[in-house]
Amino acid sequence: MSAYLLRRISRNPRVLSRIPQRWSSSISQRPGSDRVRFPGAVNSKFTTDMAFINPSEMTHIPTYRVMDSDGVLLDKNRKPAGVSNEEILTWYKNMLTVSVMDVIMFEAQRQGRLSFYMVSAGEEGISVGSAAALTPDDVVFAQYRETGVFQQRGFTLKDFMSQLFANCHDNGRGRNMPVHYGSNYPRMHTISSPLATQIPQASGAAYALKLESLQNPDTPPRIVTCYFGEGAASEGDFHAGLNIAATRSCPVVFICRNNGYAISTPTLEQYRGDGIASRGVGYGIDTIRVDGNDIFAVYEAMREARRIALSDGGKPVLIEAMSYRVSHHSTSDDSFAYRARVEVEDWKRRDNPIIRLRKWLENEGLWDEDTERTTREQLRKEVLKEFGEAEREKKPPLREAFEGVYEELTEEAQEQMKELKRILETYPEEYDLRQFKDGINGL
Repeated sequence: MSAYLLRRISRNPRVLSRIPQRWSSSISQRPGSDRVRFPGAVNSKFTTDMAFINPSEMTHIPTYRVMDSDGVLLDKNRKPAGVSNEEILTWYKNMLTVSVMDVIMFEAQRQGRLSFYMVSAGEEGISVGSAAALTPDDVVFAQYRETGVFQQRGFTLKDFMSQLFANCHDNGRGRNMPVHYGSNYPRMHTISSPLATQIPQASGAAYALKLESLQNPDTPPRIVTCYFGEGAASEGDFHAGLNIAATRSCPVVFICRNNGYAISTPTLEQYRGDGIASRGVGYGIDTIRVDGNDIFAVYEAMREARRIALSDGGKPVLIEAMSYRVSHHSTSDDSFAYRARVEVEDWKRRDNPIIRLRKWLENEGLWDEDTERTTREQLRKEVLKEFGEAEREKKPPLREAFEGVYEELTEEAQEQMKELKRILETYPEEYDLRQFKDGINGL
């Protein structure tokens, strides 16, 4: 911008009101002002005191909570979450289902009947509580400890088992390793193994939804929800994803499960700031920290976050849900190699999202020991039934290994299929095709 134009603008406030925002944000206010509109800051005041901002001297971010570890509401003047008892019972049963399935599948992996598994113990309240505040049209990008999200959004035990055993009923057609679930509707993008890749993808998807809503105002309001752990927040994709969501005002809610450990690395060795929530503020994103073991707090925070994300044409929100990873990181991990067993046992006794909600239900007269025992036994039978059926099902046809990448098979893929078929026909004794649907005819 020329010096002549700057002088004209400074003398005529009406001109200032009409110039583009990207110009006006870089223009100083009138002489004598105590602040300046630097283009890289937000309404920063001048000062003659040189003082560095020291994080240790700043107020720590609070953690939102509705009920304590004994299942007692802290605010006696209101009911939790504004939902019915029937819905809350459904939440509890969904958390129980995930817990029961985790125990069975962990044991199955140890028996060699499954190649890999990841347990959600201690984090069921985050996944179920947040998913309960979503609509079926909202889009989810999960990491790999969001079994409760899938359970709450209608994923069946058959769906879980089919994916874990990669059989012919698997939504992913047997292409992914276990625990990499996905669903067409409700829209839940297939989980990826590489850490944090879903974060910028979620921002891009949210931007697409925003553009779609501008072009078609009659479409139902939708948001994107993106889940990740505090370890993923150390990846570059986290910063890129949050920054583009903020600058493009994307309707996306980021949910960070801060469970204390990124595989074998405790948070003390991951960062020095006040958790992950402090980073959301730095990116100009509405942020809240909640007690992840309190399903009511998680639900209420997610419900409000969704409302905020859809306001003002769209904006991102960050939720940091605090929890403790009771289980090992995965079946490939022995967490007692880097943390004390007594620490884990103490957390199991002291606080747990399932136990906390159960105490509230018992206080309300909605649950008791007999109901707990009967429900767990029934859930175990249902899981084992689907487990057995899924384990016996055949794998998808061999052709599925080549299809689904492009609309039509490429010439290279067709040649590879022919070569595979030739090898299988030449050495039939080397390959057992009975486990595949249609055998060699599946090519």
